[in-house]
Order: sequence, then structure tokens, then C-alpha cells
Amino acid sequence: MKYSSLRLMEHVREGGLFLRWLLYACATGLMVGAVAVAFHYGIAWGAGLRAQVPELIWLLPAAGVAIVLLYRVCGMEQDKGTNQILSAVRDAAPLKLRTAPLIFLATILTHLSGGSAGREGAALQLGGSISAFMGKKLRLDDKDERILVMCGMAAAFSALFGTPLTAALFAMEVVSVGVMYYSAIVPCLVSSLTSILLARLCGLHQEDGYPVELVPELGALELVQVAAIGVLCALLSILLCRVVHAAPKLYGRFLPNPLLRAAVGGALVLALTLLVGSQDYNGAGDAVIRRLLAGETIPEAFVLKLLFTALTLGAGFRGGEIVPTLFIGAAFGAWVGPVLGLPHAFSGAVGMAAVFCGATNCPISSILLSYELFGGEGLPLYALGCGISYMLSGYYGLYSEQKIVYSKFRTQWIDKKAE
Repeated sequence: MKYSSLRLMEHVREGGLFLRWLLYACATGLMVGAVAVAFHYGIAWGAGLRAQVPELIWLLPAAGVAIVLLYRVCGMEQDKGTNQILSAVRDAAPLKLRTAPLIFLATILTHLSGGSAGREGAALQLGGSISAFMGKKLRLDDKDERILVMCGMAAAFSALFGTPLTAALFAMEVVSVGVMYYSAIVPCLVSSLTSILLARLCGLHQEDGYPVELVPELGALELVQVAAIGVLCALLSILLCRVVHAAPKLYGRFLPNPLLRAAVGGALVLALTLLVGSQDYNGAGDAVIRRLLAGETIPEAFVLKLLFTALTLGAGFRGGEIVPTLFIGAAFGAWVGPVLGLPHAFSGAVGMAAVFCGATNCPISSILLSYELFGGEGLPLYALGCGISYMLSGYYGLYSEQKIVYSKFRTQWIDKKAE
């Protein structure tokens, strides 16, 4: 009888904890989702204004200096960006609320002036810092605050990109490769789904995903073709990570003054834009991704986008890395796929997912991303490309604070930071 009473009390406590996390997750989804929607419209305004007034590209050097000064005035010049969010989840590193308005304004300024950056990586900082502040106000302990930070990451990613399942799993998977924070699965899903519903109410993501026609049937030849793309995307993701990490080091070696670094970096992106003769590689590049998947082939596009992004982020501009990574993958896949005998749009989609997987070390999130962006048809082939890219991309990653906990080749604990 006593044992039954104890079990009953335990179930009551678990039920109370479940309801409490539902409340916390919904609140996080609403609050972070609302900010993310505003962030989306802010970036759209900046990119739209630059499309109407292309001469704004000449502001790149000044915009870079302004961003560095903004962070310096707020005492955040040493901010590590998305890496700080990963440290907060894994090691309970402190997060400052001022990160949210800073990344909000700085990313819009980057897009307005024509820097090559995305928005989802910035969204992780936005959602993580807001939810960390909420956790402190709710007086949560370190472990619960970490879950709330993941909820904020998922909510911001979901509202901005319109992929709620990917957002929830990515927040749980990206921090420590090989270890999933399963205790966060319900809070992250609820937060992510709440934010996407809010975003749709505000007019976003009415037509989600990218159209992919001519998806091949699952067969032996198709497996070999997709496997080949997976291998090549693994190599490309290694190159992407090495170049993105090398850029700030090279800037720092030759231009130790952050203000001069930002000005010169902005001037380099401006010069490269004038040399190319197009602003296709400025901003996030979502419109170009759609053109690539619709049939356009630009062999040099993935190299140019990689160079534009490294020059932009390495100089001190702010923004995300995820959409540029998808751009690079789509451009490479759409170019190499037809050479291997695969349909243009399908190979571009495989490239998007596989390069994203290799660069972030998140295979489950990448497979879900394929499903949410391209639909269920051909999902086994997308999964194969992602899996091979994950395995062969080694221990490289976009985020230096990401930890590879388990080996990609053996059931072996390695616990090392991504290179």
C-alpha cells in the first residue's frame, strides 16, 4: 500500500512537471516567435530596399564599421555568436539579453548593405538569449534553463524558416554530436509548433518548401549516384568549414584592428560584387536557390557564395550560416548531379541537405529538413546522401563550440570540439 502511494505521488509530480513544461514551451514559442516574425520582416525590408536601391551596396564598409561599433558600445565585442548559445546549453555559460537586440539590428544591417549571410543562425542567438532571460525570471535551475534555451532556439528557427520538426530536432542535436537531449523533445516540439502557428497567422510560410520535380525511383543505380553526391558533399562541407573558420583568422593576422577589419572586409565584398556584376551572392540567396532548383545551372555559384560568405562573416558582419550553406549545397548539387545522371532539381535538393548535414553534423535534422522542404517522395535517397556526408565529413563543423561526443566510425567516446 505504501509503495502504491509513493508511485501515485510520483505520477502526480510527473504530471505537474509535464503541464509546467507545456506552459513554459507555449510561452517561449509565443514570445520568441513574435520577435522572430518581426526579425523576418526586418530582414525582408532590408533586402527589399536594397533590391529597389542597388546603390546601397556601397554602404558595405560603413555598415561593417557600424556593426563592430554597436557591439563595442554594448560591451559585446567578444561575443561568440551562435557558439555562445551552444555553450549555454552544454555548459550553462551565461547569456545576455542584449544579444537579442544586437543580433536583430546587426543582421538587418548586414542584409540591407549586401553582406552575404543568412538568418537562421542569427535566430538561434535571438531565441536562445530571450529564453535564457525568461529562465532567469522564472528562477529555473541550470538544467531546466538549458531546456528553455533549446526551446527558444527551436522557436526562432521554426518561425523564420518554416520547418518546425527540423527546428525542434536541430536544437536538441547540434550541441553535442552523438548525444540527443531527449528530455527536451516535448518542450522543443511544443515551442516550435507554437511559433510556426504564430508565424502563419502573421502571414509567413503560406507556401512552404521548394518544388522538386522528377524525383527518381529507388533503385541500385540511383543509390550509387546519390552515394557519389554524398561523398562529394562531404568534401565540400569540409572545405566550407575550413574556409569559414580561416577567414576571421586571416583578417585578424593582417588587420588586428576590428574597425579596420570590418571596413576592409566590406570593401572586399563590394569589390567582388562589382567584379561579378550581380548581387546574386549578397544577402541570404533564397531566390537564387529557387532558380537553381527550377533548372538554372551556374557552375561557379557554390565557390562564389562560399567566398562571399567567408569574407562577410570573417570581417565582423553578423548573420547566419545556414541559408548560405543551403545555397552552396544547392548550387553544387544542381551542377554535379546531371553529370552523374540525376535530375537537376533533385540533385540540387540532395546537395542542399547533404552539405547542411556535413557542415552541422546533424543527420536526423538534415533528413527531417529534406522531408519538410522537398516532401516525402525520395526521402530514402535524401537520407542516404545525408548519412554519407555526415560520416565522411570528419570532425569538422560550422560551430567551433559544437562537441563531437561519439566517433562517426566506431562506438567510441571521443568528446572533442568540432574543427
